[in-house]
Amino acid sequence: MSTAIVTGQPVPGSSLENDLRSLGFDVRVAGDAAETETLLAAVPADRRVALVDARFVGHRHALRLALTDPRFPLAAVTGAVTAQPDARRTLTQALARETSASGASPELSAQGGAATVAVDSLADRVVTALDADGAEVYRPELGSLVAAVPADPQDRNEARQAVAAVDDEAVRLKSAVKSRDGFFTTFFISPYSRYLARWCARRGLTPNQVTTASLLTALIAAGCAATGTRGGFVAAGVLLIASFVLDCTDGQLARYALKYSTLGAWLDATFDRAKEYAYYAGLALGASAASGSGGGDDVWVLALGAMILQTCRHVVDFSFTEANHDATANTSPTAALSDKLDNVGWTVWVRRMIVLPIGERWALIAVLTAATTPRITFTVLLVGCALAATYTTAGRVLRSVTRKARRTDRAAQALAGLADNGPLSALLARLVRGRSAYLAPLSAALGAASMLLGSWQLGASWWLVLLAGAYVLFSAEALAHPLKGALDWLVPPLFRAAEYGTVLILAAKSGVNGTLPAAFGLVAAVAYHHYDTVYRIRGNAGAPPAWLVRAIGGQEGRTLLVTVLAALLTASQFTVALTVLAVYVALVVLVESIRFWVAAHKGGAPAVHDEGETA
Repeated sequence: MSTAIVTGQPVPGSSLENDLRSLGFDVRVAGDAAETETLLAAVPADRRVALVDARFVGHRHALRLALTDPRFPLAAVTGAVTAQPDARRTLTQALARETSASGASPELSAQGGAATVAVDSLADRVVTALDADGAEVYRPELGSLVAAVPADPQDRNEARQAVAAVDDEAVRLKSAVKSRDGFFTTFFISPYSRYLARWCARRGLTPNQVTTASLLTALIAAGCAATGTRGGFVAAGVLLIASFVLDCTDGQLARYALKYSTLGAWLDATFDRAKEYAYYAGLALGASAASGSGGGDDVWVLALGAMILQTCRHVVDFSFTEANHDATANTSPTAALSDKLDNVGWTVWVRRMIVLPIGERWALIAVLTAATTPRITFTVLLVGCALAATYTTAGRVLRSVTRKARRTDRAAQALAGLADNGPLSALLARLVRGRSAYLAPLSAALGAASMLLGSWQLGASWWLVLLAGAYVLFSAEALAHPLKGALDWLVPPLFRAAEYGTVLILAAKSGVNGTLPAAFGLVAAVAYHHYDTVYRIRGNAGAPPAWLVRAIGGQEGRTLLVTVLAALLTASQFTVALTVLAVYVALVVLVESIRFWVAAHKGGAPAVHDEGETA
C-alpha cells in the first residue's frame, strides 16, 4: 500500500481522491504544510508516499506515470511529487524546510498545454527544494496528457476541457509500445499485442508470467521442430511467432501497468536468448531426425555457427554501448550522417531492417522453418546475420575512429568484466604492465585469428595447445592496461569469437556423432555466463564475483582446456569431456546467477526495465 497526502482544501467536483485510490494509494488530507509534515511522519517507513495539491487537474495516467513508476526514487509532475522508501528522508527534509520557510513561491509551468501560472503549491515548492538540493527528480514525458494546478475557476475549467479533449486510455495504450522498434514488430505485432497487454493487465497478470508463457511457447516450438516432420516444422513456425507476440506483450504490459522489476528485466533478456538458441537446437535435432529416415541431414555445425554469430553480434552491441556509456566526446561525421538519415522516413526503416532485429529475425526463421528445410533456414540466417554484423560493426568502428572520446574508469571496468579473463591472464598480465597501452584490440585480434586459423589447420594436436598458450599471453597483453582506447570495445567480442570458434572447429573436426551437440551445449552455457555478465553490469552491480570467473576458468583458461582435451583424448572421449564441461559450467553459472538475481529482487534493488536488444 502507498500513501498520498492531498494538501489544501478539497475542490468541489474533483475526482482527485478517487483517482489516487484507483492507483492504489491510501488517501489522507492535510489542510496546510504543518499538517502535511505531521501526516508524512506518521506514514510507515516502508511505504511510498506522495504529496498532491488538492487543486490538481489532470489525467489519471499522468498521475500514474508520476506517482507509481517503481524505477525512480523521486518523481514529479506539476502539483504532485512522490518518494519511494529509500528517498523518504530526502523528501521529508525538503518538506521541513518548506514548512518553516516564508517567501514567495516560484513561478511554475503547468504541463500538458495549459497556460503558465504562478500558484503557491506545496508539492511544487518541495520539488524546487529537491532540485536545489541536487536530488534527481524524474519527470515523465506527458505528451498530450494534462497535469496542472489552476490558479482560478476559469483556469480550472480550461484545464478540465483540456483533460476531456484527450483520451487517457488511448495515450496509455500508445505509450505501451516502444518508440523505436523494428519494422515487423511495429506494423505486424504491436497493433494488436498492445490490446493483449491491456487484457493481461485487467486480469492481474504480471509481465513475468507473460515472459514465462513466451518461453514455454518457444520451447514447445523447438520440440515441434525436433520432430523432423513437415507438420512439426509448420507448427514450430506458428508457435515461434506466437512466442514473439507474447515477448512483445510482456514489455508492453510492463509499460502499460508500470510493473517494472529487476528480476523481470533479467528474465525478459535472458529468456529471449534461451528461446532463440533452444529453437536452433530443436531445428538441428529435427534435421537429424529427418536424416535418420532419409529425408534430411546433420546441420549442427550451422546451428552452432548461428548461435556463435548472434552472440558475438550482441557482445559488439554491449561492448560499444558500455564503452561510450558515459564518455565525453565530439560528434563524429559518421554519427552526424546517421542523425541526418534518421530524419528521412524511409531510411529509418531500411536501417532498422538491415540490422535484422529480433522481430525480423524470428519472422524469417519462422517462415523458412515452415516452408523449407533446416539447412536452408540456417544458411539464410547465417548470411543475413553476417551482413548485419558487418554493417553494424563497421559503423561503430567508423564512429570510434572519427571522434575523440574521453572514457571513464567505469567504462574500462565494464569492458574488463565483459572480457572475462581468468586467473591465467591475470597472472601473466603483471609481466606486461610496461607495454604499450594501445595494443589491446591488436593483441585480441592476433590472439583470436591465431586460435581460429590454428584450430582449422592443426586440429586436435599439441601444436594447437602451444598456440593456445600463446593465446593466453595475448589475452594478458590485451588487458594489461585499462580499456580506454578508441577501439578497445572490440576486445570482448574478439575473445568471444576465439573461444566459441575454437570449440566449434574442434568439434566439427572430431568426426564423431554427438560431439557437435555437446559443443553446442558448452557454448550455450558459456554464452549464458557472458549474457549474465552484461545484465549485471547494466544493472550497476558490476561483473560477476571473481570466484565464479576462477571456478569456470575465464575465457582463456577454457580455450586452453578445450585444446588440451582435444589433443589428449580420443574423439569419443572428447565428446564425453565436452559434455561434462558443459554440465559443470551450466550448473555453476546458473546456480550463482539465479541466487544473485533473486537476492537482488528480494533485497529491493531498484526496478529496471530492459527495452530489449536491437539485434
